[in-house]
Amino acid sequence: MNVLVINAGSSSLKYQLLNTEAGQVYAKGNAERIGIDDSFIGHQEGDGEKEKLVVELPDHRTAIKHIFEILEKVDVPVDGIGHRVVQGGWYFPESAVVTDETLAEVREVAPLAPLHNYAEADVIEICRDLYPDLGNVIVPDTAFHYNMPEHAWRYALPRDVADGLHIRKYGAHGTSHRYIWKAASEFTNGACHKLVSCHLGSGASLCAIDGGKSMDTTMGLTPLDGLIMGTRTGTVDPATVFYLQRVGGYTVDEVDTMMNKQSGLLALSGVSSDSRDIEEAAEAGDKNCQMAMDMFCYRCAQLILEMAQSMEGWDTMAFSAGIGENSDVIRAGVCEKLAWMGVKIDPELNKVRSGDVRRISTPDSKIDVLVVPTNEELMIALDVEDLLGDK
Repeated sequence: MNVLVINAGSSSLKYQLLNTEAGQVYAKGNAERIGIDDSFIGHQEGDGEKEKLVVELPDHRTAIKHIFEILEKVDVPVDGIGHRVVQGGWYFPESAVVTDETLAEVREVAPLAPLHNYAEADVIEICRDLYPDLGNVIVPDTAFHYNMPEHAWRYALPRDVADGLHIRKYGAHGTSHRYIWKAASEFTNGACHKLVSCHLGSGASLCAIDGGKSMDTTMGLTPLDGLIMGTRTGTVDPATVFYLQRVGGYTVDEVDTMMNKQSGLLALSGVSSDSRDIEEAAEAGDKNCQMAMDMFCYRCAQLILEMAQSMEGWDTMAFSAGIGENSDVIRAGVCEKLAWMGVKIDPELNKVRSGDVRRISTPDSKIDVLVVPTNEELMIALDVEDLLGDK
């Protein structure tokens, strides 16, 4: 089945057209600066060179039209569309076919992810309007974590408040964690039973996966919780919010912006939110950047053990996403802090760059340590095939 996977943001739209059986990617790209000056579409076919097409993109509807026009030249029929939805809220324990009802539910839970869900719902509506003969599927990032044990997802708030307002740990990156489990299981021939999945990128989360089921994860009600990220604080004392308002004089919106967009590695380093810039500056002697890296590795190691505890042990850990797949320095820093638990990696294997799943632990390591390049698009496409394949 040929599936078009769409990942919509407030001013961007990423896409990938792939075949579910062969895993072949026919084309992929991104529409950037939608509704902003200097908009463009970056498009790549197969292993070819990426083209930059300068086009006016006043809105998502225009962007989608351009993308379909581009894909017509690829000459591969689109059989269905899969939409990454950041927040499925209390409605989606699994992926779902788009109907009027499910689309309304995506909008209803949007306050939990306002920068993403509203745009995603708009794009789904546009696709249904422009291409009524194509089926659409919602693939929420939160679905994989929906059935975590209650002791993992419930917050210690008054029940009437928590239940009435649907306040719980929802997590994120579920589609990526699901893929990491699948790839790790296949690579180890089923020897992976209790996996700590480390999706480390600009947004970062860990997940405890026992036999394919999410037992706990580090992001909470929103993607702000958990590990330090590019511009997000990660876990802080909740009273920090009250203190900033009462003593600092900041408004709710200002605190929201500070914690989501002005904190994390950006604030710690004073240089950048990009780990590559931070690593380079640290190597050149920048103490703040070195501290940022040390804190990231320290907190990541702590959270790995939290995830392991939720499964009462772990046999495998996997690094993935932008930082996890590409930064041998961060991987080494995290594993060094877990050496007392018997985690050992081979320095030479750790430096290898590859697009394949690979092992970086030594034969005598008590924990199998893998690097797993994630593939959320494939997981989304497989869900589309599962739900629409016989239609």
